[in-house]
Amino acid sequence: MPYVEIACRALLITVFLIAVAGKVRGRTAFQEFTASLTTLGIFSRAGSAVAAYALVGAEAVTPLLLVSPPTAPLGFAAATGTLAVLTGGVLIALRRGRRTPCRCFGRTATPLGPAHVIRNLILTAIGCTGLVAWAAGGAAAHPAGVALALAAAVVGALLVVRLDDLMELFTA
Repeated sequence: MPYVEIACRALLITVFLIAVAGKVRGRTAFQEFTASLTTLGIFSRAGSAVAAYALVGAEAVTPLLLVSPPTAPLGFAAATGTLAVLTGGVLIALRRGRRTPCRCFGRTATPLGPAHVIRNLILTAIGCTGLVAWAAGGAAAHPAGVALALAAAVVGALLVVRLDDLMELFTA
């Protein structure tokens, strides 16, 4: 199952790097992200700032752990933990009727909704699948299989990152 592990690692690395880049690409982007957390009503203004830094930190560390096979299990655990927290936050916000725009990958006008919960649950499942595949080990990977796994991961990551645009396209 090395190809499954490689695809899961590459997809999560790509998604988390894009998420970090979208939030820290400039002071305004980070301020908008922090403000969106405040609008969710889960934290106070000061608590939202702390949560924003903690989340960006977790999103930045996760790909670093996933890059190396020996630390991949920690990376998968960090990814699933971070995604579980994010999913919980979205569920709390939706339950309270807060539908602020998702700043998951930077600037967007699409408000949080059930699709964001489903997206996060799918990413969590990918993290769990990657961990199981890592534990299962397997034969040496063939370069062609690795290339195919990486290509599939990039396509999957782009679908995840552009989810809001795809939803708008198909619901308009």
